[in-house]
Amino acid sequence: MGQFTREVLEVAHIFSRAAANQGGVISGDNPVVFNTSDPFRLWVIQIIIIVFVIQMLHMALGPIRQPRVIAEVIGGIILGPTVMGRIPNFRAKIFPTDGMAILNITATIGLVFYLFLVGLEIDTRVIKKNLTSAASISLAGLIFPLGLGAALGVGLYHEFVNPSVNFGYFILFVAVAVGITAFPVLCRILTALKLLDTTVGIVTLSAGVGNDVIGWILLALAVALVNASSGLTALWVLLACVGYVIFLLYPVRWAFVWLARRTGSLEQGSPTTTMMMVTLLVVLISAFFTDIIGVHAIFGGFLAGLIIPHENGFAISLVEKLEDFITILFMPIYFTLSGLNTNLGLLNNGVTWGYVFLICVVAFASKFFACASAALATGFNWREAGAIGSLMSCKGLVELIVLNIGLQAGILDNRTFSMFVVHALFLTFMTTPLVLLFYPERLRKHVGNVLRGGLRSDMEESGSRPTTSDSAFKTKISVILDKIDQLPAAMMLSQLVNTNITASPSFEPLDEKGASDSSDDVASKYSHPQTLASLISINVDVLRLIELTNRTSAVLRSQEADTLLYNDPVVSIFRTFGALNKLPISASLSVINHDEFPDAVARHASESDSQLVILPWSRGSASVYASDTQDSTQNPFDGIFQKPNVHIQDQTNSVVYSEFIRGVFLKSPSDVALFVDRGLSGEVGPSVHHILLPFFGGPDDRLALSFLVQLCHNSLVTATVVRITKTEDLSPLSVAAEAKTVPAAVPLSGTNHLTLAAADTVYGHQTTQTRLASSTADSLIWDKYTATNSEGRSPTLSAALSRITFSMETSTTPLRTVIGLAQSSLTRNTGKTVTVVLGRSRRMAVESHGAELGVIMGEAAGHMGSSVPKTLGDVGAALIAKGIHTNLLVMQAAIANS
Repeated sequence: MGQFTREVLEVAHIFSRAAANQGGVISGDNPVVFNTSDPFRLWVIQIIIIVFVIQMLHMALGPIRQPRVIAEVIGGIILGPTVMGRIPNFRAKIFPTDGMAILNITATIGLVFYLFLVGLEIDTRVIKKNLTSAASISLAGLIFPLGLGAALGVGLYHEFVNPSVNFGYFILFVAVAVGITAFPVLCRILTALKLLDTTVGIVTLSAGVGNDVIGWILLALAVALVNASSGLTALWVLLACVGYVIFLLYPVRWAFVWLARRTGSLEQGSPTTTMMMVTLLVVLISAFFTDIIGVHAIFGGFLAGLIIPHENGFAISLVEKLEDFITILFMPIYFTLSGLNTNLGLLNNGVTWGYVFLICVVAFASKFFACASAALATGFNWREAGAIGSLMSCKGLVELIVLNIGLQAGILDNRTFSMFVVHALFLTFMTTPLVLLFYPERLRKHVGNVLRGGLRSDMEESGSRPTTSDSAFKTKISVILDKIDQLPAAMMLSQLVNTNITASPSFEPLDEKGASDSSDDVASKYSHPQTLASLISINVDVLRLIELTNRTSAVLRSQEADTLLYNDPVVSIFRTFGALNKLPISASLSVINHDEFPDAVARHASESDSQLVILPWSRGSASVYASDTQDSTQNPFDGIFQKPNVHIQDQTNSVVYSEFIRGVFLKSPSDVALFVDRGLSGEVGPSVHHILLPFFGGPDDRLALSFLVQLCHNSLVTATVVRITKTEDLSPLSVAAEAKTVPAAVPLSGTNHLTLAAADTVYGHQTTQTRLASSTADSLIWDKYTATNSEGRSPTLSAALSRITFSMETSTTPLRTVIGLAQSSLTRNTGKTVTVVLGRSRRMAVESHGAELGVIMGEAAGHMGSSVPKTLGDVGAALIAKGIHTNLLVMQAAIANS
């Protein structure tokens, strides 16, 4: 009879006892006292204590990048006889012997489903991608540890183990305990250390898969031998197990996949209710069968995970429905039971601690040196090899499962069990610092989990870039998407910049000899959309960012990024938009930690040779809505600009996203445009746009002016450009205000200034030379577009400039002037989508608007923190503070181009 079956019968025996008083606490019943007729009350108390202790430990250990399993193991030890068990009556009241049956069966059910998730994580495709290195490291990490573990077992047996225990079984268990690698914990450590997209991480994951599968086979063999009454019985158990594995992996898997297709689950990438029911039944029946044939129930759960198809994100969706309940509630129970069996007080002499030290040394050295040597032999350098060896020596969950099976089978006693628990805890704890020591962030090679795909234009593939009438016009653009609600903003701006279907070209085509064709019929000659598309190509490269967390589903997303690239709804919708608008779209997908998003964008911009990075920020990026105002237009900054009379559902989302935006502004090697979408005009048919640009000068404003001219090549766009010059107001009040608000010092160029609102991107003071050069560049670009002499301009550039109104103004309060211009644009352009294009001007600005912005922010109804001006610049922050409901396009020129 299997362990799981015995636990079920014990629980049934408890419920068969006579019922006690049902009056409850009102009639004086004590809920802490175990009641056989109502064990639920004590079970809830136990769960609350377990979860609370483990969560507190995880919060303490999380900042030093320790996996959750460390907190769970330590929490179990604390609740066991080592610490809390020394309190009088604690064990008898909270964890009484009669009440352990319910806890045991709960833990076993949780463990079965957890092993189902572990089996589901294993994807043989990972091994195939790195077969040579992974196979070498995996085999080396098994052969040597198993041999040394067996040798270690001889000494342990003679020193600590009762002679009644079978010598061969004990040696086998010790060998497996030393040789196995904890694959689930390994995945979590790779995720926490941001190594899943590195060569080291990919190869270690592949080697861990092979090591884990072989380790489970050896463990199943050991359990079968222990549970069998004779050698012949053990043979029958093994044959039954092999037959069941074949039956499960072929006919059952085929039937499961067929049913998933028939119900539409595989096509939709999400299991229906019927498929969820079938899946749960398969897991339980599989666990039941392996238990009754003499192999532990957890093997059935593990095998059930291997048959789940990974196509179309089906496995990911399945895991998302189960993982939280299992990992948060059930698994801590299992570790607590392990802790209740761990008594460090039994390690009470020098010989015992000497053997504990020896176990740690043998287990670590055999894994580390074997795997590191195999890594060196397959082409890794010594640092990468050291990291691989450290990762492969990780123990954790699987190790504790092996030890608990040995304890239940009577092969290990409480002393040897506690010795191996200490060794598992120590090796798991030291994995993270060792990996950081061998393989710091600066030395990592990030490859592997950024997948690319899509249709590029012929010009892009040939390596040539189209020539436009203005060398500053953008033809290669990267759009960054991490949420589906950013699609409207991305589509709107992409549509505006798209000249592939415009009726007239924005450049002078060349004749066969390479000379410019200046004939009068140039515009008509190249006005056909197909001819135009073959000569000028606006190429958009979408980077889809998916956050990588410690969840099992996130790890699966990283492993199956190639599938996600072609099935992700965000990428699919944007590709369809591109196809409908003759806009070449190529797609990339990256599954990484959220704090690595800015670095991923910077790498993508560099690798794709993008001229402009667009960051859409849509109305849905902050979960807010106006509750009692006539204008219900949502403002993505309402989460950080806390207005009254606005119902705020989530004030953190905007803040978090603005941190990401500022990181991109700081690190991007290309020009960056942040598009804050406030919605279309609501008119039926093609949307007509009007753009306002307040031009102060500086590299960001010059970029904004050039991009505005490019947008005006679209016949549905008109624009107003106002060059604003600030004049000094020498009144005593203004001087005092300026003295109070202007910062005393500005960080040096390129530094990352830390404030209460996190990272800022402020750059150093200008010298006289840089001011003169910038002022000259401002005048040149202004004269270029405002000059009445059109000689040398292409017909399309002239047509674009004809849709732009240029003017100049002077003001002592330039921000208020911009606010007035924006309000006037909204009034005059009713029915149009109004967008304010502006330079971010957080560096090399012509002048500071800090004093005036401080006054405007003080006048606003509400409180606006420093996140808004740090993200949008002073001009953008002033518009937000005054509640101007226009779209915003905030631009920052690349540092190298300034």
